[in-house]
Amino acid sequence: MSFRAIPAAVDLPAVEHSILKFWRDNSIFEKTVAAREGAPTWTFYEGPPTANGMPGTHHIEARVFKDLFPRFHTMKGKQVTRKAGWDCHGLPVEIAVEKELGFSGKGDIEKFGIAPFNDKCRESVQRHVSAFTDMTDRMGFWVDFDEAYWTMSPEYVESVWWSLKEIWKKGLLVQDHRVAPYCPRCGTGLSDHELAQGYETVTDPSVFVRFPITSGDLAALKASLLVWTTTPWTLVSNTAIAVHPDVEYVAIEVTEEETTEVLVVAKNLMDAVKGEKKILKTMLGKELERVTYKRPFDYIEIPDAHFVVLATYVTTEDGTGLVHQAPAFGADDLAVCRSYGLPVVNPIAPDGHFLPDVPVVAGMFFKDADKALVKELKASGALYKHQQYEHTYPHCWRCHTALMYYAQPSWYIRTTSIKDALLRENAKTDWHPETIKEGRYGDWLNNNIDWALSRNRFWGTPLPIWRCENKHEICVDSLKELGELAGQELSKLDPHRPFVDDISFACAECSETMTRVPEVIDCWYDSGAMPFAQWGYPHKEGSVEKFKASYPADFICEAIDQTRGWFYTLMTIGTLVFDQSSYKTVLCLGHILDKDGRKMSKHLGNVLEPMALMDQHGADAVRWYMLAAGSPWAARRVGHESLNEVVRKTLLTYWNTVSFHALYANASNFEVSQTPPLAERPLMDLWIISELNILIQEVDAALEGFDSQIAGRSLARFIDDLSNWYVRRSRRRFWDGDTAALGTLHECLVTLTKLLAPLVPFITEQVWQELVRPTDSTSVASVHLADWPVAQSTAINSELGSQVALTRRLVELGRSTRAESGIKIRQPLGRALIAASGWSALPEQMREQIADELNVQSLEDIASADGDLVDISVKANFKSLGAKFGGAVQEISKAIAATDATALVKTLRRAGSTTIGTWEIALEDLVITEVPKTGWSVSSHDGESVALDLELTPALLAAGNVREVIRFIQERRKSDGLDISDRVNITWNATDEIAEAIESDMQHIADEVLALSMVRDSSIAVTDAEVGVEVVLVKN
Repeated sequence: MSFRAIPAAVDLPAVEHSILKFWRDNSIFEKTVAAREGAPTWTFYEGPPTANGMPGTHHIEARVFKDLFPRFHTMKGKQVTRKAGWDCHGLPVEIAVEKELGFSGKGDIEKFGIAPFNDKCRESVQRHVSAFTDMTDRMGFWVDFDEAYWTMSPEYVESVWWSLKEIWKKGLLVQDHRVAPYCPRCGTGLSDHELAQGYETVTDPSVFVRFPITSGDLAALKASLLVWTTTPWTLVSNTAIAVHPDVEYVAIEVTEEETTEVLVVAKNLMDAVKGEKKILKTMLGKELERVTYKRPFDYIEIPDAHFVVLATYVTTEDGTGLVHQAPAFGADDLAVCRSYGLPVVNPIAPDGHFLPDVPVVAGMFFKDADKALVKELKASGALYKHQQYEHTYPHCWRCHTALMYYAQPSWYIRTTSIKDALLRENAKTDWHPETIKEGRYGDWLNNNIDWALSRNRFWGTPLPIWRCENKHEICVDSLKELGELAGQELSKLDPHRPFVDDISFACAECSETMTRVPEVIDCWYDSGAMPFAQWGYPHKEGSVEKFKASYPADFICEAIDQTRGWFYTLMTIGTLVFDQSSYKTVLCLGHILDKDGRKMSKHLGNVLEPMALMDQHGADAVRWYMLAAGSPWAARRVGHESLNEVVRKTLLTYWNTVSFHALYANASNFEVSQTPPLAERPLMDLWIISELNILIQEVDAALEGFDSQIAGRSLARFIDDLSNWYVRRSRRRFWDGDTAALGTLHECLVTLTKLLAPLVPFITEQVWQELVRPTDSTSVASVHLADWPVAQSTAINSELGSQVALTRRLVELGRSTRAESGIKIRQPLGRALIAASGWSALPEQMREQIADELNVQSLEDIASADGDLVDISVKANFKSLGAKFGGAVQEISKAIAATDATALVKTLRRAGSTTIGTWEIALEDLVITEVPKTGWSVSSHDGESVALDLELTPALLAAGNVREVIRFIQERRKSDGLDISDRVNITWNATDEIAEAIESDMQHIADEVLALSMVRDSSIAVTDAEVGVEVVLVKN
C-alpha cells in the first residue's frame, strides 16, 4: 500500500460531482444504514416541504443541519433511518393553482369543478419534486426519497382520520360559533399559528368618535362617550360600549376654540382630550352599566342594543378607556355581548364586502370602507379626532389579503384543555437555543387558544365527520369503516373532495341521512401528524411496530418561525393522541439574509439560487458556512465573498495539508507501518497528537450538544495548528523523510477527515479515497462508513499544550515587533529578550523554535534589562488604588510620582508587590508607559513582552544575504518545474557583497536547495536588482 501524489490545485465543485457518482454507484448511503442494523436507533423527522415552487437557499440551511447530526450519530454507531416527505395539501397550493388558472376566488373553483381543480393541485405539488431532490442530492443531504411519505396519499389521509377520531372520542374535536381570523379572499378561517406568520406593517385611520348619551344624569349634561378605534369599518356594527367596572371615569367639560362639550373618558386617559378641561363628575365604570347612547351609524338594524356593558379586559394603556363592541368581529366583543344577551349582526359577506343593502358602503371591501365612513363621521359631527396610525395588522400568510376577525361556525380542537400537558412536555424538551423553551415557545403555550382546525376549502384532508339533520354525528377513522357504514366497497376510493362528499348512509340513531360536513382541515395538522401517518399507522401492516420504534424523534430542526408552526403542531398532536410530545430535541435556526443583512427576495434581486451557488463554490463551502460561520440560531448573511473566505481559510488549507503530506510520503516511499510508537516521537509530534485528542473531545461534545459553530471553530483552529505550526515547524523533517513526522501527520489527517466528514462530506470522501484507502488495506470503503474517533486521554498533555501556546504567542509578539521595526524577517538579528510567565520553563526545542521563527541568534530574559531597553514612566491607577485605599489615593499618587519608575516596575515584575510609604501596591495599581530606546523594538501584550536588538553587524547582514539567496533559488526551482526531491547543479553569479556571502556559507546553501555543486560563472548577467544574484539550475 503506497502513497500517491495528490495535486495541490483542486476544483471543489468538480470533485463533488465525482463523489456523488461514487456514492450512487456504490450505494454508500444505503450501506451506512444497513451497516448499523441491530444497533440502537437514533430518530430524525424530516419536516416536509411543499414542492409546488422552486427551492431556495433557505431550503439548504435546514437541510445542512438535518444531514449533519444523522451522519454524526451514524458514525457514533447508531442506526439512523431518514425518510423523506412531501407536504401536499393546503391554501398555498390552492392559491398557486388559482393564479395559474386565472381564478379570483372560491366561486371560480366551484364553477370549474372540485375534482378537476384538485387534480390540478395534485399535479402542482409534484411539479418541482425533481428540483428539490436534485438540490438535496447535490448538497449531500442523505434522505430516503424512494420511501418518501406524501400527505395526500390515501394511507396518510386515513392515518390522519384515525388521529382525529381519537381526539373526537375524547370530546376535544367540536364545532363552535366563534370569532376567528378569516381570509375573505380565500373564504376560510385560519388557525392562531397561521395568524402569527402573516403580520404586516400598515397605516390605518385612527378615529376618536362621540357617542351621545341618551339616559340618566349624563344625558342631562349632554355628555358623549368618547371611543377610540383603528377599525372604523366595524362601527357600522356597533352593538355596545364596554368599560372596566373598577376603573375611574370622568365627565369633563372641554372648551376649545370657544366650543364647549362634555365627554366621558377614563380618568387616567384625560390627555386624549385637548383644550381646557374641567371635571364635572367622577364615577366607577360599573356605575355606567346600561347607560344608553346614540350610535354613529344606523345603517343596519340591531335591536335591543346600544348601551354600556362591563368588561374586565378593557385597559387604560391607550385610547380612552371605552371600547366599542362589534360582536361579529371580535372574540372578546362576542363573549361580552353574549353575556348581555345582545344580538350578533354581521353586515359583511364571506368575501369581505359589505352587503348590497347597507347604505353608503354597499359592496365595498371592508378595509376600503374606512375612508367613506370617516367622511360620514366628520359630516355628522360624530368625529372628534382623526389621525393616521401605523401598526402591525394580520394578513393571510399566503395571499397577503388583510384578515378580518369573523364570527362563523368552525371546528375546533380544544387545545386549551391540554395546556398543562403541553407545558409538561415542553419542560422535558431539549431546546436549542434554551431561551426558546420559556421565551417564544413557552409564551405561545401559555397563551394557547383552541386550534381552529377546519377550512372552507377544497384541496386538503377532508374532515371525517358525518352528520344528520338532527345533529347526530360520527367521526370515521378509515375508508374501511366508511365502507362498512355505507355498505359499499370503498378501499380504492380517493379520500379527497368531492369523492368522499358523495358517500352517505343512514344515521344509526334516527335513520336520517348522514352526509359529510363540507370542511377540510388545516394543512399544518397534516405535517404535524407525520410521526405516525408516514407509516400509515395504525391501519397498514407493520406500521405499529415502525411507529413505536421511531417515536418520539430524538431530533428535529427547522427555522425559528416554526415555533408557531410545525414545532407546535408536532407537540400538540403527539400530546393529544399519545400523551407524549413527538420530539425530544429541537434545533431552531436563524434566517438566511443576503450579504447586506436583507431578507432574500426576487423583488430585491438578491436571491442566490442554490444549485448555482453550490456549482460555483462547492456544496461543502455552503455547508461549512451554514454550520460554522455563526451560531446556528442566529441569522446568517450569505454572499459570494463570505463563501470564498470559507474555501480559502479552511477547506483549501485542509486540502493543501493533505497534498503536502501525500507529496512527501510518496517522495520518501513512506508506509504507515513505519511510524514509530508515540512515546518515541519528538516533542512536536506529542503536542499535535495531544491537540488531536483534545479536538476529538471538543467536536464530540459540541455535536452531542447540537452546536455546530463550536465544532467548526475547534476544527478550523486545529487545521490552522496543523498546517501553520506543526507542518511549517516540521518542514525539514518532511524533506528528510522522517517517519515519525510523516506517521504523525498521517494519523492527524485520517482522524481529522473523520471529524470533518459529517460537516463537509464531499472533500473528506475525496481525501479518504485518495489518501486513506490506497495506504490502508483495512480501511472501509467510505469515510461515512467509518466509526467516530475516540479520544485517548493518555495522549493528552495539557502542560505541553500550554507551552506551545506560549511559544506561539511570543512568536506573534516578536513578529509584531519585527513589523514595527521595518526590518524584514529574512534578516537575522543578534538577540531577542523575553518577558513572560512560564518562559523560563520552556523546553529547549521551543526556545529554538522562537529563535528560528524570529530569526534571532540568541534569546535572553528581559527582567535584568528593563531600563536598558525602554524609557519607563508610571502613573497611579486611580480606579485600582481607590478601591483599595479610598481617600488616600492622592497621597499615594504623589509617592509613586516621586519614585524611580524603572526600579519600581522592575521590582513589581520580579516580586509581584512592593511598599510605597505605608501602602502595599501591585503592578495593577500602575499605568505603565514604555517607549523603546533607540536600537530596540519592543511589543507587549497581557503581561508578555518581546524586545528585539536592532543592531546589524556585518556578520548578521551576510547571514541575511544568505537567506535571500536560498529563497531566490527555491523560487527558481518552483518556476523551473522541479520536483521537491530533484537534485541540481548550479552555476551562479552575484554582486560582490552577495558573492562574498554565498562563498562564506556555500555548503549550507547547497544543503538547503539540494545542490550537488555550486560554481560561479562571471559571464552570467545579474539582472535581479533586489537580491543581486542570478542562477542557472541543471537537473542532475
